[in-house]
Amino acid sequence: AWYVPCLASLETLQELCRKENLRCKSIGITNRSLKSYEVEYLCDYKVEEGTEYYLVKWKGWPESSNTWEPQKNLKCPLLLQNFLSDKNEYLSRVKEGKALKVRNHVKALKPAVADYIVRKAKQRIALQRWKEELNRKKNHRGMILVENTVDLEGPPLDFYYINEYKPAPGINVINGITTGCECSDCPAEKCCPKEAGFILAYNKKKKLKIQPGLPIYECNSFCRCGPDCPNRIVQKGTQYSLCIFRTNNGRGWGVKTLQKIKTNSFVMEYVGEVITSEEAERRGQLYDNQGNTYLFDLDYDSDEFTVDAARYGNVSHFVNHSCDPNLQVFNVFIDNLDLRLPRIALFSTRTIKAGEELTFDYQMKGSIDLTSDSADGLSPSRKRIRTVCKCGAVCCRGYLN
Repeated sequence: AWYVPCLASLETLQELCRKENLRCKSIGITNRSLKSYEVEYLCDYKVEEGTEYYLVKWKGWPESSNTWEPQKNLKCPLLLQNFLSDKNEYLSRVKEGKALKVRNHVKALKPAVADYIVRKAKQRIALQRWKEELNRKKNHRGMILVENTVDLEGPPLDFYYINEYKPAPGINVINGITTGCECSDCPAEKCCPKEAGFILAYNKKKKLKIQPGLPIYECNSFCRCGPDCPNRIVQKGTQYSLCIFRTNNGRGWGVKTLQKIKTNSFVMEYVGEVITSEEAERRGQLYDNQGNTYLFDLDYDSDEFTVDAARYGNVSHFVNHSCDPNLQVFNVFIDNLDLRLPRIALFSTRTIKAGEELTFDYQMKGSIDLTSDSADGLSPSRKRIRTVCKCGAVCCRGYLN
């Protein structure tokens, strides 16, 4: 037997079972729990004959089962707090005074207010589920949080979290390396970077010490050194807790750090689908029309391949551009020494405070900063439509490309 993951949430499946009066032990619908009730969110509010009532959406029950309940019966202080907060937020945005209207001696919320509260509650649940999904799929230590206090946008519908490159058919991102360093205490004279003709990228504090443009060669799975080797940094993944948040200036989602990040620290990898430059050209035309920028040329040695993080990626998918960024791009080689296929690592260029947004320059190519005046250095997918930059930096170039 084989199985495929169900796209419906547990609550949705429970709603279907209860609607059809079915039992399903695997999702928690038994004879005992078939009639169990738990408040999922509050939909509406009214005052009738001096008693306050809330319209309740019951968890695992269809909306047709919603009921009006007196406030004294509700044991959900957080949901009550969310309800009042959402109501006040809506009223402050539309600059309305009273939220209640009187009809047939019953005070009730205006339909527009109740509709906003329900949409906000559904968004909150969707973002919570997305956060849980992201943290299930990640393979690094740092946690991922999700936050939207700006609008009603929910999780992206066509984005799939991955932890490493997803190669297109015919592309091999692992070149079958079968040798590693013999060091018992890296770095030694014959450690991986020196074998490749470069210096060790990190100092004793595991911070970057090389200049932009130089490659990073880390110890690989065939090296004698263990996991505590000072030359194993990028391969351990993100160590910081990060938050995907909705920006308030029209830049969509962004990423901020929840912890202080010191200068020259590894922050995250940029991952996605590895495709050919020809395929990148075709997709680039579509992305330009949508105003999106997710293509990253792997041009350390040649222009054969591109990383596309539009549908498949990690937290870096949501990192915004800045003409004055706090992250710098470096090419990294670990288990694949093919110069056409480096891993892309983002390191901090300065100390980044907790709560500060993370950004990198979309035109960064190692030590070369391709400004809008150097279009000859850009791939064809970057030349077609110029996207206005909204980074707000003093040195803003005006365009993303």
